[in-house]
Parts: sequence; structure tokens; C-alpha cells
Amino acid sequence: MPINKQWHLISRPTGDLKPENFEIRESVVRDLGANEFLIRTIYLSLDPTLRLWAREQDSYMPSVRLGDVMRGFTMGVVEKSNNLQYPIGAIVTGVFGWEEYSISDGSGIVTRVEMDPRLPLTARFGLFEHIGLTAYFGIVDLLRPKFGETMVVSGAAGAVGSIAVQIGKILGCRVVAIAGSEEKCAWLKNELGADAVINYKKQPLKTALREACPNGIDTFFDNVGGETLEAVLDQINMKARIAMCGAISQYGTDEKPYAPPNIYNLLMKRAKIEGFIVLDYAADARWWAIAHDDMTQWFLQGRMKYRLDIVEGLQNAPSALDKLFRGTNTGKLLIKVSDEPVVA
Repeated sequence: MPINKQWHLISRPTGDLKPENFEIRESVVRDLGANEFLIRTIYLSLDPTLRLWAREQDSYMPSVRLGDVMRGFTMGVVEKSNNLQYPIGAIVTGVFGWEEYSISDGSGIVTRVEMDPRLPLTARFGLFEHIGLTAYFGIVDLLRPKFGETMVVSGAAGAVGSIAVQIGKILGCRVVAIAGSEEKCAWLKNELGADAVINYKKQPLKTALREACPNGIDTFFDNVGGETLEAVLDQINMKARIAMCGAISQYGTDEKPYAPPNIYNLLMKRAKIEGFIVLDYAADARWWAIAHDDMTQWFLQGRMKYRLDIVEGLQNAPSALDKLFRGTNTGKLLIKVSDEPVVA
């Protein structure tokens, strides 16, 4: 069995996750038991939720215990197997760890990928799985936009946000995208089709939103929370809908998270806000099939794009977190742990 390199969480973060919160260790991969299979990690996804998993308090999943391998969404290839449902050569995705090899018996959050020759392997994390499907479910199921409505997307140049912008456009919305650099705003407008863009680092957000949304805001896909949510609540229309996908502006604070003082606007406008995660839909095969079919068709029609920010080498995972929490990545941030399998 091979030698496995693994990143272990050794301390709780103060502020953002940092390299000193982790330690890399090596061990020999144990022999497989009944029904188990060995996965060689190809890609490790870096996501804002890692900060929640690393704190002492449980979130929607239990906290990672100190000394344990850091948890992460990964994609890999089965190299040894005692499980007929996951044969050698199968591609799988799931919640495993920051490690070169993982062992599973198929329980928990693990999925065998049905390969489609029309789609590159990177589309699994760039377009589907917990990234694109989060955007899809949040918009189609929670926001339920009507043609011509104004939709605002925060964190719009990130992995989920950039997909949300495009779905909003496909469904006929006027989309206003919020991002943190001129380069990101240009990408959102010129390539992804946003109707208006706001660089929150250059413009007072409340003023910019009033200019970009003269008829108010009907739907909001929120990845940021905090003062961004406050600015949007000032301008929501009657019966507005807000899908709270994330609150990355609050993840790195050790103080009480910022609560918008104008939350009462939900009452005044008879609006609603709902938090969600993609795992809420994990047990509904019908939803996943519909979402996958729609996203595949949009991609093949040239109506959906994705961008990857790939960092080479598992050893660079902790240092790459800075790109995530400083917002310097555009699109989906991945660690390439090993090479993709060669397809004959």
C-alpha cells in the first residue's frame, strides 16, 4: 500500500485559516477491509466553509477535531477495491480529507461519477457538484425568479457566485453582480453577461446599489452576509426573496457576527430570507437529475462558463487559503493533488 501525505488540523484559527493551523504527516495506507476501496485524490476543493469546519463549535457538520485530517470536498480515482459498486478506475467525489489517498466503503457523502465524454473532468467542480448545484438550487428552488426581475449576486466572481450570475441571466433576470476588483467586474460583465457590476472596494455599496437597481431588488443570492446584506435589505421590493448561501465576511471573526440592523425590512416588505446548503438536496435524486440535465445543456449550448484557479500540489493547500479569504481568486479554487487518469 502507498505512503499517504495528510494535512492535520493542529490548532483552532484566530481570524482566517492560516498555514500554521495545519501540519503535514506521512503514514502507510492500511489494507482494505470488506467492501472498502482506495481513492487517489486528483483535486481538492478549497471552500469558505472550511473556516466553519475548523472552529471549535459545530456548524451544519461536526467540527474537525484537533489532530484529525482536515476535511474537504475531493474528487479522485479508485485504485484498489473490494466494492463492486466502486470498481478500479471509477471516478468518485465526496467529503474526504486533505490527503493523497482516502479509504471509503461507500457510506456517507460519496458519489460515483457517471462520465460524460462531452464534459471535461474539471467540470465536476467547476460546474456541477457542490458548486454549480448550490447556485442552481438556491435560484431555481428558493428565489424562483420571474422574467425581468432584478437579481443581485454578492461574491459574484467566486465559484458559486459566477454560476449564479449566469443562471440568473438564463432565466431572464436583470443581474447586478458585486465583486472586489476591476478585473473581476470586467469578467462578470464582458464574459458572463451581468447587466451591471459593482466594485464594492471602489464605490460605497449602498449608493452603487441605488444606481444599479433603480427599480429596487427582487431577489438576492448572498455569499457574503454582513454589511452587504444590510445594503441590499435597504432596497428590497415587496415580496423579495433572499437565498443565504454563505456569509464569508463573517467567517473569520471571533466576535459576534454582524447582524444587519435593518432586518425588519423583511417584515415591512413581506419578504423572506432562507439559508441553505447543497446537502439539503442530497437525498432527492429527482432534483439532482433535473439540475444536472439543465446545467449540461446550458454548458453545451455555450450559455454557461466556468473558470478554475488551480494550485499545483497538496503541499500548497494551506498557503492557497489566503487566495480564498482575501478574495484574490477568480472562479473555483482547486488544489491539483495528482494527475487525471488517462482515458483510452
